[in-house]
Amino acid sequence: MASTDPNRPNIMFILSDDQGPWAMNCAGTSDLRSPNLDRLAATGIRFENFFCASPVCSPARASILTGQIPSQHGVQDFLRAGNSTKLPGDGKTIQYLAGRTAYTEILADSGYNCGLSGKWHIGDSATPQCGFSFWDVHATGAGNYYNAPMFRNGEQYTADGYVSDVITDNALGYLESQRESDTPFSLNVHYTAPHAPWERHEHPADLYDDYYNNCDFESVRWDPIHPNQLAKQEYPQIGRTEEERRVVLSGYFAAIEAMDANIGRLIDWLEANDLRENTLIVFTADNGMNMGHHGIWGKGNGTYPPNMFDTATKVPTLMSRPGHVPEGEVNSELLSHYDLMPTLLEYVGLSNPGSGELPGRSFAKLLSGESMGADRPVIVLDEYGPTRMIRTDAMKYVHRYPEGTNEFYDLEADPDETSNEVDNPAYQRSIDRLQGQLQEWFERYTEPERDGSTQAVMGRGQLDLVGGEAEAFGQDLVYLREIE
Repeated sequence: MASTDPNRPNIMFILSDDQGPWAMNCAGTSDLRSPNLDRLAATGIRFENFFCASPVCSPARASILTGQIPSQHGVQDFLRAGNSTKLPGDGKTIQYLAGRTAYTEILADSGYNCGLSGKWHIGDSATPQCGFSFWDVHATGAGNYYNAPMFRNGEQYTADGYVSDVITDNALGYLESQRESDTPFSLNVHYTAPHAPWERHEHPADLYDDYYNNCDFESVRWDPIHPNQLAKQEYPQIGRTEEERRVVLSGYFAAIEAMDANIGRLIDWLEANDLRENTLIVFTADNGMNMGHHGIWGKGNGTYPPNMFDTATKVPTLMSRPGHVPEGEVNSELLSHYDLMPTLLEYVGLSNPGSGELPGRSFAKLLSGESMGADRPVIVLDEYGPTRMIRTDAMKYVHRYPEGTNEFYDLEADPDETSNEVDNPAYQRSIDRLQGQLQEWFERYTEPERDGSTQAVMGRGQLDLVGGEAEAFGQDLVYLREIE
């Protein structure tokens, strides 16, 4: 049986794709059915101020694994190239994290058996990396929910069934292989849900017919289309009318509910095998998502310049381990994905020799019911190429290099971020202070050759390593207003 040593607990890290912080029933979206996410919240901690490192998938995923910011590890947009030469339209195989240390490598070197089932999307999908000995992954980053392209043991195959089910089946197969082992496991289960596409034929029909087809989605904010909304071939569905909105949200919610049911299967397996109390379950998303919020349909790159609204930069985050982690607690500390690496390593009693070069800090004390004390963070930061954000409990400042449109929000007076006060003289002192803190923080951790503020990141995908001879970022930018 896998580890039952309380000092060396197992880890199950579940990652969703493009899930807004609001997109759980336990977070207040009453139209959405997510009983197993609610189950984790009831048996653990729900973090309501948890932020991604960048509001787009590949950079955020790289930061989760390495603890580094995108201006350190160099992954600064979703990867359009480098996944595999075997994939049509790609033509490259690049290991974007080569030379970087992932927390899973440290776990593996310390006796953990590490497995990955699901989405990778950080380059060279066919090859196991970062200490994972089990590797059954999605070949790209997203796509059709049926007949998805996958890699297992270096060989490409087509998934037989709905991809969330397949990812879970593969994860359960890995867990079964660990039943007779006396070493702890660290299993990463990375769903592609609820990323687009959201058409009815992409998701189980009973979810629509049973409920979402008749849902009015009153609990989801809906604003007029943002002037900087981009037109995207990846998911052309935009909720401009009530009917369009119903179609898009029905698919989005159906994808979450189907994923939620599969998360329930994972929890059930742990309980059936008496491993629930010795397995730390972490659930989070790679980035947030606007689904009509602020008039945006998409994450950070739903607009250009990228947006840094809380709906895009916050992520739903739950942590549960009955008997060890406080149950039914809601935590409001400002925390980030770059805090996960030090937290998980401290939680299992391991150190990271390179921690001095990382921006994150451990919040393992919170998982034991203790206060962080003086280590309580007072700011959290995000970046997406030349767009950077600094946020406190009460204020948010967004700076765009070299001379872009900046933003400032008084979150106490305007928690929904509806009024940009950057030109209001009453806030100038606060803006200057936040701008100084932002610049100082990024200067401390940025590797100059990978400085996102100097890169041509348009939110249209990364095509090569930063600093290579080829153009590293896609430039095929089209605003929705230009084609309507």
